[in-house]
Amino acid sequence: MSKLLRNTPQEEAAISRGIAADTDTFVPTDEDFARMKPRRGRPKLSVRKELVSVRYDIEILEAFRSTGDGWQTRMNDALRDWLRTHRP
Repeated sequence: MSKLLRNTPQEEAAISRGIAADTDTFVPTDEDFARMKPRRGRPKLSVRKELVSVRYDIEILEAFRSTGDGWQTRMNDALRDWLRTHRP
């Protein structure tokens, strides 16, 4: 059975002095920790989008998908262009 060996108070003091003397040591403040909190999900976009379920003809989807990554954005742009000259 192994035993946990703890540092002596003198060893802890020597470690603390070494940390304090290290110029690369960064001790974050509460404000620093608040800024470091991870953000979940994608960053907010300036243009809000909504997730919907829509059915398109397979030929339409194949045509846009065949253009590679970003096809959904291009499809959105095509619909936006159509709205400029048509009324829904």
